Amino acid sequence: MQIRARRKTSIAALAAAVLLLAGCAAGGGPDLGTDGPPGASESGPGTAESDVSGEVTVFAAASLKTGFDELATQFEQRHPAVTISPISYDGSSTLASQLIEGAPADVFASADEANMQKVVAAGLADSPEIFATNRLTLVVPAGNPGSVTGLADLADADLTVVLCAEAVPCGAASATLLGDAGVAASVDSYEQNVTAVLTKVAAGEADAGLVYVTDAALTGDVETVEVPGAERVVNRYPIAALADAQSPEAAAEFVAYVLSEDGQAVLRRLGFGAP
Repeated sequence: MQIRARRKTSIAALAAAVLLLAGCAAGGGPDLGTDGPPGASESGPGTAESDVSGEVTVFAAASLKTGFDELATQFEQRHPAVTISPISYDGSSTLASQLIEGAPADVFASADEANMQKVVAAGLADSPEIFATNRLTLVVPAGNPGSVTGLADLADADLTVVLCAEAVPCGAASATLLGDAGVAASVDSYEQNVTAVLTKVAAGEADAGLVYVTDAALTGDVETVEVPGAERVVNRYPIAALADAQSPEAAAEFVAYVLSEDGQAVLRRLGFGAP
């Protein structure tokens, strides 16, 4: 009887061992190939993140279009649960006015501090941060049909000159640059954003205009003319998540991405200066 009992015990132990091994082989045991707990996911550069969700509406200065379109795409890849609505691009003064009048948005990126301060003063944003800088250059159509050689030529009434309106950051910077150079420009039209100035010059509708260096680099239809003193007239670009953001966590995350090393690399590649 004792021998039969020992045989039963040995058989039961063997069966239990077989079941335990089968469970480990099926994935039921701990994952010894990782340092983290069972089920922990690994992530690395460029991998999707799912910590935030929602829809983010961004208002951004016209000069930021190429950079912010790229940043928005990258951000959505990293945060699949977040959608960046088509970004509203225009002159910073126009965007600031729209926000103050009640236009819904989550993030505002301005081409100057003055228009951002209007939004802050209206109680719509707190603690904006500078994320880029920019400066002006003189642009002429390909071939330079007006034979423009410098800022002084903008005083020539025989040339067609376009500038940004002074309420717009690029217009305020243009006025400062021309004032410092002692040039009274003969202006044919003032535009509401820098993109409109670049478009007219590139199309040959104007002989010269002042735009940001980042805009001038976007098209082969214009040539640039060196402007002494332009490096002393620098626009600082602030960004802020808005107080009434519908997706505050996602908005804050987008601002953080613009300020991050990866976001800054995109802007540097496009010619923006460091904050």
